[in-house]
Amino acid sequence: MSKTLVAWFSAESGSTTALAEKFANVTGADKYEIVPVKPYSKADLNYTNPVSRCNREQIARRDVPIAGTVANMADYDTVFIGFPIWYYNAPMIIKTFVKQYDLAGKKVVLFARSGGSDIGKTVEKLQPYLSDGTTVAGAKVFSADVSEAELKNWIANL
Repeated sequence: MSKTLVAWFSAESGSTTALAEKFANVTGADKYEIVPVKPYSKADLNYTNPVSRCNREQIARRDVPIAGTVANMADYDTVFIGFPIWYYNAPMIIKTFVKQYDLAGKKVVLFARSGGSDIGKTVEKLQPYLSDGTTVAGAKVFSADVSEAELKNWIANL
């Protein structure tokens, strides 16, 4: 078993899944897809609708139940966590995910996809959900066409 895990949540386009696959290939990591118990519909993800599910969750800071868990999280030294950027932030399902585990002492690296946003204050906003002693080694938004060589270089410089 690898000592590295790539965990990710992808909305509807699948671009975060494609990026997670690249990270797993580059690192030789185990993979875990973060899936909500109740899947998101297209209407749920309509960020232009102020009462859509994604907006209600973000505003209320409501936990999003996740289908399944990482049974052996304690075995990993490095955890890459991927997600789409929602309002310069990680979706609530990511906050729910990190709250479930003691990540203290692990190298946590965030990677994201976005249609136009940068990483913003994502790390700062995620920190309260991380267990005490957890630090984020790096965080970046990547384009869909990022090469594995570019990812290797970024990881090597963390």
